[in-house]
Order: sequence, then C-alpha cells, then structure tokens
Amino acid sequence: MEKNENNKYWALILGASSGFGEATALKLAKDGFNIIGVHLDRQATMPNVERIINEIKSNKVEAIFYNINAADAYKREEVLNELDNKFSSQPVIRIIMHSLAFGTLKPFIPKESEQAITKAQIEMTLDVMAHSLVYWVQDVIKRGLLSRKARIFAMTSSGSHSAIPYYGAVSAAKAALESHVRQLSCELGKMDVAVNAIMAGVTDTPALRKIPGNAEMIGVALRKNPRGRLTTPEEVANVISLLCRDGGEWISGGIINADGGEDVVNYVGQ
Repeated sequence: MEKNENNKYWALILGASSGFGEATALKLAKDGFNIIGVHLDRQATMPNVERIINEIKSNKVEAIFYNINAADAYKREEVLNELDNKFSSQPVIRIIMHSLAFGTLKPFIPKESEQAITKAQIEMTLDVMAHSLVYWVQDVIKRGLLSRKARIFAMTSSGSHSAIPYYGAVSAAKAALESHVRQLSCELGKMDVAVNAIMAGVTDTPALRKIPGNAEMIGVALRKNPRGRLTTPEEVANVISLLCRDGGEWISGGIINADGGEDVVNYVGQ
C-alpha cells in the first residue's frame, strides 16, 4: 500500500491514547492512514489525547477519537453505528489494532494481607484484554466496513506462556487473545485479511508501571535482551507499519516477536 493510496483508508486503534496504541496511531498517520482512536481517559489526561490528535492531523490525514470503554457493548455499537453512517457501509477500515491494557493484577492464592482475585475480576480481564477483539471485528465486518487485504493486530506478551507474579488473569487473557488471533486468521482468509499477535519486549509504558514488581521485570529484561535495552513503543509501531505494506497480507495467524530477541533468551546473567 503506497502512502498516496493509504489516505482512502482508516486504521481503527483500540487503546489509542498511550503506549503501543499511541505510537502506532502516529506511525500509521505518517504512512498516510486516517485514524479512528478509541480510548478511555479522565479529564486530567485529555490534553495528551489532544496532542496526539493534533500530531496525527499534522500529517494531512483525518482523526476521529472516541473516549469510551471499548469493552462496553453499547458504546461499541454507538461508535460503529456512527462510523457506518459516516462511511455509508463502505469497506474503508484497512487496519484494526487491539491494544487494550486494563485488567486485575491480583494473586490466585493470596498471602497474608493480600486479596485473591475474584471471578468477576478474572472475567472482566479476559473480556477487555482478549474477547473484545472478537466483538469489534465481528461488528466491523457485519457493517461491511472492513476492506479486503485488511490487517488486524493484537498486542500480546511473554506472559501468555510464562508465569509472572500477580499476572495470572492477564496471562490467561493473552493466551486467549493468541487463540482468537489464530481463529480469526482462519476464518478471515477468504477476505485476504491477515491477523497477527504482536509480542513486544518489556516496554516502559503506563501499563507496565501498574504491574507489581515492574522494576524487577525491567531489570531482568535489560539483562536478557541482546540489545541491552528495553523495547520502545515506536519500534513496535514500525513493525506494524512494515506488516501493513503490500505483501504483508501473507503473514497471518502467528505471533510476531517485536522484542530484539528478548523472549528467546533463557539465561539471565548478573
């Protein structure tokens, strides 16, 4: 897809106001895509959202942002009905990115003074961080808004296949998310749509800072990563940009490591 052709299409970014979603929205705008951003922010962080919107528009593309809970079925319907009316059911969405990082970080079996995670918290975590991908894709397709040769990306992590303290529900969500990616890849092949999970290395984002023991995670990553540093959101956005180019549609159903080789390293030196 050449940049001058991209401006006919839109990228739908779920979780567009920080971290990987922000970086990818800005990179895809530079590539010529119009951006639909879905985010959940309080008034205190709205100036940052306005900065992102202005930066997107500086690339001579359009930006439409919705401050909603992306896992709320009624809000999702409202947004997609509005987009359906705007685009008259034309297949203009070329990229969907799922980068929702909202889950409960509690132990399954608590120690003294800790609280165990509840059934409702586990179900919420999986709904937001995994199942919502399926519901958004279903509803975009139902309205005829997804283009042929579209790209769908979902942000996973090494927690999908390894145990991290307090990360149990999120680990389950990431494993489910990767399963959803495989299934969507299979079912959307007839539309030439590529669906992939992107596994970033440890990245210093607001989501990471909410994980108990994040300083230790950063230290381990610095020792593990062959590059001797953390992954950046911009590097992940660059990988997604590459996969959105012509020919990228043949890469589908997999987990793309965007981590500088971090996940394959088992030995951690001092």
